[in-house]
Amino acid sequence: MANLILSSEFSPLMWFLIKFAQVGLFVGVLSILVAALVLADRKIWAAVHMRRGPNVVGAFGLLQTIADALKFFFKELVIPAGTDKILFIAAPIIALVMAFLAWAVVPVAPGWVISDINIGVLYVLAISSLGVYGIIIGGWASNSKYPFMGALRSAAQMISYEVSIGFIILTVIFLTGSMNLTEIVAAQEGGFWNWHMFYLNFENPAHLVLFPVMFYMGVLFFISALAETNRPPFDLPEAESELVAGYQVEYSSTPFLMYFFGEYVNIMLLSGMMTILFLGGWYAPIDIGVQFIPPFFWFFAKCAFLFFLFAMVKAIVPRYRYDQLMRLGWKVFLPTALIAIMIVATVVTFFGTGAA
Repeated sequence: MANLILSSEFSPLMWFLIKFAQVGLFVGVLSILVAALVLADRKIWAAVHMRRGPNVVGAFGLLQTIADALKFFFKELVIPAGTDKILFIAAPIIALVMAFLAWAVVPVAPGWVISDINIGVLYVLAISSLGVYGIIIGGWASNSKYPFMGALRSAAQMISYEVSIGFIILTVIFLTGSMNLTEIVAAQEGGFWNWHMFYLNFENPAHLVLFPVMFYMGVLFFISALAETNRPPFDLPEAESELVAGYQVEYSSTPFLMYFFGEYVNIMLLSGMMTILFLGGWYAPIDIGVQFIPPFFWFFAKCAFLFFLFAMVKAIVPRYRYDQLMRLGWKVFLPTALIAIMIVATVVTFFGTGAA
C-alpha cells in the first residue's frame, strides 16, 4: 500500500504485480471498513432512537453486515421487462468502480498512497463527478418513472454541490500552493492551530482574517459532502416517502449491493478528503516531538469522527424539500464560497500563505 515502488528498481511485470497487490490490499481494507461503518451507522441510529440495533448475528451483532451482504449476493437477480439490460447491469458497476478509483490518490499516512500525483485534488473531483453517471444510467435504464425522477434529482443535486465543493477546495489550494494531497497535509504540520480549519496563530494578522473564513469553509464542505453522497437531510434522489427509494428501486441482489457499497465508500472518501484538506490529515492535534501513536491512526480517527457526524445528522435532521436543497446550494453556498475565495486570495497576496 505504501508508495515505495520505483520503475527503475523493478521490471515492468514485477512493478505491475506489486501494484496489483497494493490495490487488492487497499480494496480489501476499504471493504472491511465499509462493513464496520454500516454496522456503526445502524448502532448510532438505534442509540438515538433508544433501541439496541443489530444484536443477533454474531457477538453484539458484529456479523450482521456480513450476513446482509451474503443475503444480497445470493438472492435472485431480477431484471424488469422493458429495461436496457446492458446499461441496467453496467450502472451499479460504474458507481462502485468510480467510488474505489477516487481513493487511488488519497494518502492515509506518510507514503501510504497508491499514486502520489501532483493533481490529486483535480483527480478526486474528476472521478467523483463521473460517479454520477452510474446513478443517471441506472435510473434511465430502469424504464420506470420513479427511478428516472430520482436520477434527474441526483444529477442536479450532485452537479450543484460539486460547484460549491470545488470553490471551497480552492481556498485550501490558495493557502498551500499545491494540489498534491500529501503536500496539503504537510502544510498543516505542527498542531491543530495550523490545520486549515483552525488558523489560530494571533502573531500573524493573516490568521485573524483566515480563521473565521476557513472554519466556515470547513462547515460548508461537510454540509456539501452530505448532499454529494445523498445523505440525509439531502437524500432527495432516494426519498422513500416520495420516490420509493428513487433511482435504485428496480434493483435487487448484487447490483443493489453495489450501489449501497459505493455510497458508503463515497462517504469514507469525503470524510478522508475533509480530514486531509481541513483537519491536518495524519498529524496529531498537538505535536510533542515524539509521537507514540502511528500516523494512520490519527487519519482514521478523524475520519471516524466525521462519519459519526454523518450518522448523527441522518438520525436527527429532517429531510429538506427539493427546492430548499437547490436554493441552499445556489443562493447560499455558492455566493459565500466565492466571497471566501476573494478574501483568501487577498490575504495570501498581501501576507503570503498566512503561516507563521
